[in-house]
Amino acid sequence: MTDEQVHIIRSTAHRFLGDKARICLFGSRSKDGDKGGDIDLCFETDQVLLNRAEVICRIYAALVLAFGDRKIDIVVKDADTPPARIFEIAERTGVYL
Repeated sequence: MTDEQVHIIRSTAHRFLGDKARICLFGSRSKDGDKGGDIDLCFETDQVLLNRAEVICRIYAALVLAFGDRKIDIVVKDADTPPARIFEIAERTGVYL
């Protein structure tokens, strides 16, 4: 990921989740030696989101507008999100931006 791409991802997270949002890049893009095509992102917030699906859609739309037609996978974990394997994988294998 370029510095500009990381900046765009961070500013998007802050716009929709606040300044304390955390972003984890995981999957093939998180490893320097691998050249994956998609961007896998886990956004985390300590807030309770009223409509997590809507927030995911807004983040996705903002990133597609910024990056163009690229495959982007997004998961969002808020204070009420139950534990799930995808969040464990992201935390264990990913890189926080």
